Amino acid sequence: MAVLTAPESRTLYQARFPLMGGEAEVKFVDVRGQDAATTLMQAAVAEARRIEAKFSRYRPTSVISEINTEAGGAPVIIDDETEGLVRAALDLAVLTEGRFDPTVGVLRRVWDFRKGVVPAEKAIQALLPCVDAGAVELRCGTVRLARRGMELDLGGVGKEYAADRVAELLRAGGAESALVNLLGDVRTVGSRGDRKPWVIGVQDPRDRDRFRLAIRAKGDCGIATSGDYERGFEVEGIRYHHLLDATTGHPARGLASVTVVAPTAFEAGRLSTATFLLGPQRGLHLLESSTSVEGALITEAGELLTTTGLARIATFA
Repeated sequence: MAVLTAPESRTLYQARFPLMGGEAEVKFVDVRGQDAATTLMQAAVAEARRIEAKFSRYRPTSVISEINTEAGGAPVIIDDETEGLVRAALDLAVLTEGRFDPTVGVLRRVWDFRKGVVPAEKAIQALLPCVDAGAVELRCGTVRLARRGMELDLGGVGKEYAADRVAELLRAGGAESALVNLLGDVRTVGSRGDRKPWVIGVQDPRDRDRFRLAIRAKGDCGIATSGDYERGFEVEGIRYHHLLDATTGHPARGLASVTVVAPTAFEAGRLSTATFLLGPQRGLHLLESSTSVEGALITEAGELLTTTGLARIATFA
């Protein structure tokens, strides 16, 4: 997913920076001058990096690493921000009937998408007992993983939460309009600055040089994509990717990508993940039944499925 157009008639400030193993981008319009804009941009970048440092399972000093280290032991005291994200991840597990699970990250011990090797079924089955959202004990300002060897991973909700937080910071700091793009998940504030909508392209999951549709982001909204092309490999014509179905330990099947437009990036990301894991029919039904939400689903066969209202805000290639 990429931004296709940008403001032309107003002063636009833009920064790109590494984040969460990829590249983040922040754009905003500010009429107060260079000094104020520089200060605001620094604050936006700092907020994105704060969230990464706090919630990344790869940072040994993060709260997630502390929780994982204490698995099977004592509860870990957490703040309201952490509790909110853990609760959201557990709610998503319920919504997907266990297909999403915030403890599924333990399966990455055997699924290595960089090396491109399919693990033995025996190795997957040996780890599945550690994949259990029901064993995440959240109470009284603490969280505990009930069994040793379990791992918590907020990758299904953290990036989109960060996009919303950065967008809210920009608005509060005086930006007239903004676009926050954290590794493909987007949150907009207002128009582009020239009274036209931001335009977001949705990539063809099988051809990175082609866009299947473009979404006109009118006002504040979040746009998130879940796809099998982000991290994965092919063996004998079968695509293996990082979006694992926690009930089987294997990559989810049926869809190649899902893009959701919602009032916030957090809601868009939650629903794009859920839709991908539920599959074409149940996923599309979920989006159609959700308030103020539109979406585009691309199946593994390349078929484009959309919610009934998407055509009002999208142009199709």
